[in-house]
Amino acid sequence: MKEQRRSTLKKLLASVAGIAGFGVATAKADATPEKEVFNVVKDDQDVPLFSGSTKFGNLVFIAGKGAHFDGDITAHTKHVLDELEKELEKAGSSMKKVLKCSVFLHDLNDYKAMNEAYKGRFGDKPPVRTTVAVYGGVPGDSLVEIDCIAYI
Repeated sequence: MKEQRRSTLKKLLASVAGIAGFGVATAKADATPEKEVFNVVKDDQDVPLFSGSTKFGNLVFIAGKGAHFDGDITAHTKHVLDELEKELEKAGSSMKKVLKCSVFLHDLNDYKAMNEAYKGRFGDKPPVRTTVAVYGGVPGDSLVEIDCIAYI
């Protein structure tokens, strides 16, 4: 009799666990985040080309920002970083939450001056970064373009 009760109790617990597990799986499937896009740029035929920023879950991706005015690499870098900061804040993030930056320089000789303007803008835990000089230069008149990935 004791063994039969234990067997019945085990089956009951297994059933409850199965139902609970199924419920968790269903909840996870329903919680898939939606991609949100902002500042969509379209071509001359009104076809979307790219977004200025995209949010997915707790991540935000900011498209490359440039500085299209006369100035040196220091002024351009400061402007670009200010623009990134604005976009991050609009998305609910901040410079301190940036995980990755890509820096595209018009001229690799500007690397040291760009670093001086860049230094300290991301707090005491800076993001990983890739810096390259772009063959043919950065599009437009900018001496630098920077994009980033951050969390919210």
